[in-house]
Amino acid sequence: MPLPPALAGRSSGNGAASGDPAALLPELVDTTSRIRAAIESVVTGRPGLADITLAVLLAEGHLLVEDVPGVGKTTLAKALARSIACAVGRIQFTPDLLPSDLTGVNIFRNDSHEFEFRPGPVFSNIVIGDEINRASPKTQSALLECMEEGQTTVDGTTHTLPRPFLVVATQNPVEMEGTYPLPEAQRDRFMARITVGYPDPDAELLMLERQEADNPLSHLDPVTDGAAMLRYSTFVRGVYASSSVKRYVLALVGATRDHAGLRLGASPRASLQLLKAAKAMAAMAGRDHVLPDDVQRLARPVIAHRLIQTTESRLGGVTPERIVDDIVRRTPVPALDRADRR
Repeated sequence: MPLPPALAGRSSGNGAASGDPAALLPELVDTTSRIRAAIESVVTGRPGLADITLAVLLAEGHLLVEDVPGVGKTTLAKALARSIACAVGRIQFTPDLLPSDLTGVNIFRNDSHEFEFRPGPVFSNIVIGDEINRASPKTQSALLECMEEGQTTVDGTTHTLPRPFLVVATQNPVEMEGTYPLPEAQRDRFMARITVGYPDPDAELLMLERQEADNPLSHLDPVTDGAAMLRYSTFVRGVYASSSVKRYVLALVGATRDHAGLRLGASPRASLQLLKAAKAMAAMAGRDHVLPDDVQRLARPVIAHRLIQTTESRLGGVTPERIVDDIVRRTPVPALDRADRR
């Protein structure tokens, strides 16, 4: 999808042209602000969702959106996809979906007497997986290599996926009919999990007024393109995180491994992804360094979905989100000196 003429010159930006990383930061802030505004014009009354979604995209992770049907999970994913001019693939997961329906198949062509690879919807920059937990575990597992390695193997041949590559998967709560719980290994590959939730009455009224006669998604124009987002991701990797901030990340994640209410704590991958997401959040705030506030803001969406509770904790009505909030509250926040802020 081409950029509108008014925006076409802005996607590259002065920072990209000059090669100066410092000049790229204001462009990143401006672009992500406009993407945030585009998403929030469609998904009303849920502040903060767009920020976490963008942080996952900039940190080159994957996002899991979980909630009951009809609250805007797929709309959130579509709004992000429409805001960026790049290849978008959408997969509606069903019980009869096969792994080859995701990755693609080799088809024999009679005219050339050779097999031709027909890529599946995972060969896109943004892949929307709708109701991922309605597919069988075998099909769910077909995404594992794609999400972790950025490639897929079909009939012994490895195919590299395009970059940027983001999977935004939606799922219904596991207690709903016809769902299969995601394996722990696949949940761990999602950088963050968010819940959309119900809007408040005022936001729902605004939604009725906006969507009474038309779908606002149809009016969203792309703000930037995939190449620009790839440059921003490169910048985010270079955002400074002091040793104090890194030790704070390790303290939060490590506390989940010793918590009495958990049978399984967060993995080392959680530490790495929490730091990456915090760097993205810092960049969106216009900073070239990470603060403990960035880590705290992302602790719940990055850590909670990886935790496995004990039976006593679960039956006692304690949620993983509540456990993470308690850990954040009890873990001392490091004091940063001038050097930590560069």
